[in-house]
Amino acid sequence: MADLKEYFPMIRERKEVMEEIGKKDSLRVMFASWTEEQQEEFLDWCMGVRGIRMLYDGFFKEIMNPESTPERLDELLSLLLGFPVRIRMVLPNDSTRLADECSLLVTDLVVELKDGSLANVEVQKIGYMFPGQRSACYSSDMLLRQYKRVRSKRRKKFSYRDVKPVYTIVLFETSTKEFHEFPHVYVHRFGQRSDTGLKAELLQKYIFIPIDIFKKTQQNKDVTGKLDAWLLFLSTDEPEEIIKLIKAYPEFKPMYQQAYEICRNMEVVMGFFSEELREMDRNTVQLMIDEMQEELDRKRGELEKTSEELARNKGELAQSKEELAQSKEELVQSKEELAQSKEELKQALLRIAQLEKEQRQRV
Repeated sequence: MADLKEYFPMIRERKEVMEEIGKKDSLRVMFASWTEEQQEEFLDWCMGVRGIRMLYDGFFKEIMNPESTPERLDELLSLLLGFPVRIRMVLPNDSTRLADECSLLVTDLVVELKDGSLANVEVQKIGYMFPGQRSACYSSDMLLRQYKRVRSKRRKKFSYRDVKPVYTIVLFETSTKEFHEFPHVYVHRFGQRSDTGLKAELLQKYIFIPIDIFKKTQQNKDVTGKLDAWLLFLSTDEPEEIIKLIKAYPEFKPMYQQAYEICRNMEVVMGFFSEELREMDRNTVQLMIDEMQEELDRKRGELEKTSEELARNKGELAQSKEELAQSKEELVQSKEELAQSKEELKQALLRIAQLEKEQRQRV
């Protein structure tokens, strides 16, 4: 079995970790509040039995901090966007998103690039339904935010050319069903374009990355390419894969070292873990709400369809009744005509009999 401690000697043994937890009442209480499975998962982190999950919000923000180590996020964004970028500043998350929508995001990082473009990097633990609609709303919010800021700054000199693209980049640890219709694709890029070839700079761009699909495509494969190396760094907690990664791309080793240094601060790392557990609970609840809403919408759709069919059937029944009444009326009329014809025939026969009788009398 691969031993991460050979590469990161700051990793501690179980006894050391438990002794540190036992030194403070607050840490003991927090540790005791976790299930046995969660306790073991946490200890595996600290001891290097499992690698650290870099997409956990606390670790992601520390390791990928664009203020202290901007070159890391610069490189990742450059690989995803397909052209070199440099981060100018980190923007506060002061958008107008609804509070419940914000809770859906584990990580939500907004940066301004050197050319004035905005990039919003999001990490979702569980992919929520309607990812396109949600992302479009977030992107529109970010675009409006940029427009207001640029217009306020430029004033009378403002031109719509001053408004730059906004990029929404979403990493899904567990992606929704539509992504699994493309089981071998793990980077989806979206942009608006004309169906006629007309060129117009539409500013909203999207990149969706289903991490779970990436992991499936990479099983038992060597890392080929820097983007795949980054995605493996962000997704794997397998010691063998981590060692393979840092051997192929040594530049990732300092990031792991930083993460294991964080693990030596027991209060901080336990806080990270506790927050992840809370986020998972909130995500699970929201997912259940979404699923129930979808089921409710489906039932409502079925009910509306049934109501339409019932109304159509009622209309057809009413028409059938009218046709039946008309047929009955025609039948009555036919019977009357038949009775009249019979009477006329009877009278004609009587007349013929009378004529025959008169003829015989003359003879």
